[in-house]
Order: sequence, then structure tokens, then C-alpha cells
Amino acid sequence: QVQPVESGGGLVQAGGSLRLSCTAPERTRDITSMAWFRQAPGKEREFVAAASGNGVYADYGDSVRGRATISRDNTANTIYLVMDNLNSEDTAVYFCATRRGGSVWYVGRIVSDYDSWGQGTQVTVSS
Repeated sequence: QVQPVESGGGLVQAGGSLRLSCTAPERTRDITSMAWFRQAPGKEREFVAAASGNGVYADYGDSVRGRATISRDNTANTIYLVMDNLNSEDTAVYFCATRRGGSVWYVGRIVSDYDSWGQGTQVTVSS
């Protein structure tokens, strides 16, 4: 199983922005939906955003809707997440996930929609 690789994150001031990237290895075939989830200490993994395989559709979790934008570059098997107006509740480990097969129109919102997960990247929002 090949894992996607996240980059970005780190320490961000409250009210600031973050930009995360995630790239699936070139040898990964038939990737459809790609997504971001996050997990804060003591909490369940939470859906953040996802993009369909063809990049036409996107969906967002309620806690980030209106502040987050996901984009996709299929030539590079890469997705990006930009999130503005960060607050302390955005502090978490952010995970990239990829799904293989199925419809290129599908946007997965739950953990079980995805086959492969990255190691995660820490985002800490300081007040």
C-alpha cells in the first residue's frame, strides 16, 4: 500500500492562514476522491474537505465551510488545502487520504471511503 505524503502545517497565529499539500506517489493508479481529515487530541478523526476524482466537485466539513478551499492537480496527483481565519479549534494533526477506484464524480466524507492515509502533519494555532 502506498501512502500519500503531506507537507505544510506548523505553527500559525490565530486569524492567520495555512496551506497544506498532499501528493500521492506516481505509481498509485486509479485514484478518485482525495481528502483532508484532522484529529485533535482525545477527539475522533474529523472530515475537513474532499475533492472528486475529476476535480469537479468539492465538499467541506461544517466546521471549516466558508474558510477552507480544496483544489486538485491531477497531473501531479496532488491536492491543496487553504484555510483562513484559523482559531485554536483548528489545532490538530491533518491527514491526507486517497481512494482508489469507483466513480470520478464521488466525494467521500467518511473515513471508510478511503484506502490510504498519510502520516499526518501537525497544525498548531497560537493565540
